[in-house]
Amino acid sequence: MIKVILADDHTLIRDGLKSLLKSDRSIQVIGEAENGAKLLELLETHTPDVVMLDLNMPVMDGFEALTHLQAKHPHVKVLVLTMLDQDSYVTKVRTAGAMGYVLKSAGRTELIHAIKTVADNNSYICSEVALNLLNRVNNGPAVPSEGSGKTPSDLSKREMEVLRLIAEGYTNAEIADKLFASKRTIESHRQHLIEKTKAKNTATLIKYAIQQGLID
Repeated sequence: MIKVILADDHTLIRDGLKSLLKSDRSIQVIGEAENGAKLLELLETHTPDVVMLDLNMPVMDGFEALTHLQAKHPHVKVLVLTMLDQDSYVTKVRTAGAMGYVLKSAGRTELIHAIKTVADNNSYICSEVALNLLNRVNNGPAVPSEGSGKTPSDLSKREMEVLRLIAEGYTNAEIADKLFASKRTIESHRQHLIEKTKAKNTATLIKYAIQQGLID
């Protein structure tokens, strides 16, 4: 029996995962936590084989939780389950000690396979992220077309839309309404923009965008 703890700040996500995992008799959910701090408390009384860890959580996020897990509970295997699909996040969490990385868009079969793979002390990266990494290796860095050198090659169309709205002073909630997305998704796009441009905060992000000619 593979004992699992779910760490995610959304009750709906945790309930969905429990329902999904019930179909496999070799997996048992033994606990839940809504943030990294609660997870660490839970680990004082529970001993899981695998922790399924979200990255974007309040109080203590998944990145900080990973640091504490490595220091206090190095035997616990961590499978990151997130909406964040950037290569940099995969590298960051793997360096921090996570053994697996799966997107929340993954199907039931892949998720169960990921849990079992990590429980067996093997690394796992979901197919979507692995394909993105492979394409980047095969294709090399994107070369901007003539006249488009001002736009970083790894900014997506949606990220450019979010960037322009940020520059216009809209909040995450307002941007979410305009783009018919969730506030959480916009928060992820904002974080991606800051990381990709190496900006320190929103103000320097806007400054960078203006300097690069991405916005007027």
